[in-house]
Amino acid sequence: MSIERRRGEIASISALDDPIRSKLYTFVSEASGWINRDQAALELGIARHVVKFNLDKLEEDGLLEVEYKRPSGRQGPGAGRPTKYYRRSPREISLTLPERHYDFAGSLLARAIVESKDTGTPIVEALHKSARIAGKSIAKEVVDHVGLSVDELKVEEGIVEILAEHGYEPKSDPWGISLLNCPFHSLAQEYTSLVCGMNEDLIDSLLEDLPTQLHALLQPEVGHCCIRLVKQTRLS
Repeated sequence: MSIERRRGEIASISALDDPIRSKLYTFVSEASGWINRDQAALELGIARHVVKFNLDKLEEDGLLEVEYKRPSGRQGPGAGRPTKYYRRSPREISLTLPERHYDFAGSLLARAIVESKDTGTPIVEALHKSARIAGKSIAKEVVDHVGLSVDELKVEEGIVEILAEHGYEPKSDPWGISLLNCPFHSLAQEYTSLVCGMNEDLIDSLLEDLPTQLHALLQPEVGHCCIRLVKQTRLS
């Protein structure tokens, strides 16, 4: 996750630390439809101007979405100005420290299950395929970031930046790149062989078509991801 995105997520979650905004967010979230300021003020016993200010702050923080419409039954020139209505935003906010991406792992597993069901492929084999497809997609992110450069240093800098966005906390050193965080930590603790194998396939697939001598090495280390990127000429 980029620093800018993390700051945005923190700001959105921090907004709910305010008791009035927390009450308003809960009220709007539990409503069956759109809610206006007057409804919220009446239900919660909060002054309308306070409700207005805090609902608008929740909108600014991406927690609510708005729609302008006239109350039911009012139409035409004399119906007055449209009223601002609020409901919970469909935007998903997830913040874990250290950064985790269990939703990403879940999508890889779901794709593998569907593949296995549809084709009869053994589930582990299907998971390896799913991870390699994802690795190719992340490799494209690197190419989009650095362009069609064949400068190995520039490519490796791109790999570091993209892996950082995916929660790996990469750190370059003279021997390659260490991954200081596992985005799938809890899963890897419980299903080590399965998840680390998935991770190795993903990183290996990410690297194999890029102009770099880095390759994925399964090298478990306490407090790190199980994969390390090592500089070594690939064997054909």
